[in-house]
Amino acid sequence: MEFRELECFVVLSEELHFARAADRLYLSPGRVSQLVRSLETRIGARLFDRTSRRVRLTPLGERFLTDLRPAYDGLRDAVERARAAARQVTGVLRVGFLGTPTELVTEAVRAFEALYPSCEVRLVEVPLSDPFGKLRAGLVDVTFTLLPVDEPDLETGPGLNRVPVRLGLPAGHPLAGRDAVDAEELADLPLIEPGGPAPRAWRELLAPAGTPAGRPIPRGGTVATSQEGITLVALGRGGMLFCTPTAAYHERGDVVFVPVTGLPASVLGLVWPRAGATAAVRAFGETAAGVAGLEAARRVA
Repeated sequence: MEFRELECFVVLSEELHFARAADRLYLSPGRVSQLVRSLETRIGARLFDRTSRRVRLTPLGERFLTDLRPAYDGLRDAVERARAAARQVTGVLRVGFLGTPTELVTEAVRAFEALYPSCEVRLVEVPLSDPFGKLRAGLVDVTFTLLPVDEPDLETGPGLNRVPVRLGLPAGHPLAGRDAVDAEELADLPLIEPGGPAPRAWRELLAPAGTPAGRPIPRGGTVATSQEGITLVALGRGGMLFCTPTAAYHERGDVVFVPVTGLPASVLGLVWPRAGATAAVRAFGETAAGVAGLEAARRVA
């Protein structure tokens, strides 16, 4: 039984006039009549006596209204409370990040909590090998990710930054002393990539299968996290691509990060389930975009 049918029945029983009931429900009189007939069909008897001059409840309709009213009022109040909560930015917002809480991530959290002191942000690490699993399991509400994302059940915001890509190499590697590495040279170097259930398009962002000219790039093993990737790089198992902020975060003596030319910039953004776009998620997206804009303005200045 549909809530809209019950709502039409209750409103019509109060108005006893199809046009007035339709105005309250933002429907046409014909649609109200259709919903009431559908409800009567489900029940198996008429709930209203209708003539060209008046509408009134049948005895069965009066009894049904008496029985229905407490449950209907409770359900309506529950829906209204849920709608009100969805419009409020309160409670806890769980924000995922990809292995490295870069300055953009932490500044977005600080700015959001300053704007919405009734909403606490809890940061949750998201593995490279399963970038969307925690979203789909309901363990995070929104997560920072690399764009683009082509997943039908997920929604993304705009790109928050565009930064160059760097290649992580063991300190003794022949390319480690270079000022830059051309993307075509990746065909001669095994690349470490995310494993697990990460979608193919996602893996391509971190470890493309081929160079821009189409030369295949060999694989250097799979990892679940950035830390695992850095460790394999340090051990000489291959190279790994990182965005510039992540590379700066992971600077260490046995790994060198060399700029790569010829690859698209790395774009960071936010992603959330299409069915989970709460007011808090939207507000966090707007705040993060504002922080990213300020950071971009400072770089230009």
